Amino acid sequence: MGKKITIFIGVIVILFAGLYFVIDYKNKQAVEDNNNPYGDKELHQGTIDQLDDPNYQNQIMPDELKEKVDSGDPVTVYFYDPLCSHCQATTPYLVPLAEDNEIDMKKMNLREFKDQWDVYAIDSTPTLVHFEDGKEVSRIVGDQGEENFQTFFDQYVTK
Repeated sequence: MGKKITIFIGVIVILFAGLYFVIDYKNKQAVEDNNNPYGDKELHQGTIDQLDDPNYQNQIMPDELKEKVDSGDPVTVYFYDPLCSHCQATTPYLVPLAEDNEIDMKKMNLREFKDQWDVYAIDSTPTLVHFEDGKEVSRIVGDQGEENFQTFFDQYVTK
């Protein structure tokens, strides 16, 4: 009886180890195979899962955003967290809405760049911010619905 339990536990351990290596290999392939904007940064699983999702393209890195804001050029940035349920509800309609309005909405992944929460005074996600002339013009916080985002775009972004 004791020998059977030992064999059974050994098989379970081998299966879990195999599963771990398969998932690890799959994640490494996803990071290498996609146009990974994060470079060689160690990514969280939520980010890896979104690498090939069309709604999460057009990422902006912290240095790029700082440079863009400092230049005075207008830029609209969607600050989100891949694990945020409100972001997961907002993104599927916000991204197509921005595209329909021909807005080059950049996306900042706050799961990967935690320091950006403080840099841009983000209290919660999702947050959409529009910058012009080197300063914030306006922001909209939370899942506000398509109409409110359209009003934001009309008022602050598309002129």
